[in-house]
Amino acid sequence: MDHVLALDVGSVRIGVAISDPFGTFAQGVGFLDAKSDWLDQLDRMIKERNVSTVVVGLPVRTSGKHDREAGKVVSMVDKLKRMFPDVSFVLWDERYTTVIAQRLLLESNMSGKKKRSKVDMIAATLLLQSYLDYRNQNKT
Repeated sequence: MDHVLALDVGSVRIGVAISDPFGTFAQGVGFLDAKSDWLDQLDRMIKERNVSTVVVGLPVRTSGKHDREAGKVVSMVDKLKRMFPDVSFVLWDERYTTVIAQRLLLESNMSGKKKRSKVDMIAATLLLQSYLDYRNQNKT
């Protein structure tokens, strides 16, 4: 079965999460360095993990409006669609995922450095779980 991959795009790190083969549960798998050539790593992940859909977090303001950051993500997804024509790409509202991830990490006993490296992965996991829950509830 195919997997769904999620990307929480940041200027420094891109959090990554993947679904189980049945599309029920999301699991964080790490992050990509946004300042490096992360597209090669993404290509390997898509091929090795049999990914059919990539969910990309769309930064939406609390008012529901899209700003310059949202425009950057939309442009990036357009580029990814051309690079990976056999993969479906879904833009998904990522409001509050980073805030929730930060709160979860605050409750842990992890050091500050470890927290910073995990927040993007946890945000991607929350993003993906939200998408999977929605998709599974709306299957006909």
